[in-house]
Amino acid sequence: MRVVVVDDDQLVAISLKTILEADADIKVAATGYSGSDAVSLYEKFRPEVLLMDIRMEEVNGLEAAEQILAAYPEARILFLTTFSDDEYIVKALSIGAKGYILKQDFEGIVPALKAVFGGQSVFGGEIVDRLPVLMQSKEEFDYSRYEITEKERAIIELVAEGFSNKEIAGKLFLSEGTVRNYISAVLEKLSLRDRTQLAVFYYKNL
Repeated sequence: MRVVVVDDDQLVAISLKTILEADADIKVAATGYSGSDAVSLYEKFRPEVLLMDIRMEEVNGLEAAEQILAAYPEARILFLTTFSDDEYIVKALSIGAKGYILKQDFEGIVPALKAVFGGQSVFGGEIVDRLPVLMQSKEEFDYSRYEITEKERAIIELVAEGFSNKEIAGKLFLSEGTVRNYISAVLEKLSLRDRTQLAVFYYKNL
């Protein structure tokens, strides 16, 4: 797995490189120290995962992520930060980041990278516990306006709760292929990119 690491503290960036490369499955292709670095390094190396801080001067991590995802929607971006700020969490989720973990969760960094590389979205336990509150909306969303069926509503809820296609299929007595088709249809109806955005959408419109 090729990774690019970006942190405005050069010592932290170098330390992360050392820590990550202690795992035989991870190769740090480059390190950067700003949001601008993140954009240029992503374009140059096209890493499987971009591990990036959020608070950086000039172009911050969220702004850099938006630029990268606009050009490369398949980009896997994992935010690693010391700040468990509600506004940052909501923004990171809404733009399509694949994860948001705290630097304090030192032992969880490598497993989080591997999970994101494997197609999962990863958020620290403390953050997951707060998602339903952070994403609440004052008005109930009218799914019928988007021709979302009751079955699709059920699948949206299970996706938001973190169940895999296989687990959803088992709960609703469907095949995995049918679940994938339902999710694709829902994403198209709601103009969303992926499962992460669907989960965010669900919590914002409870």
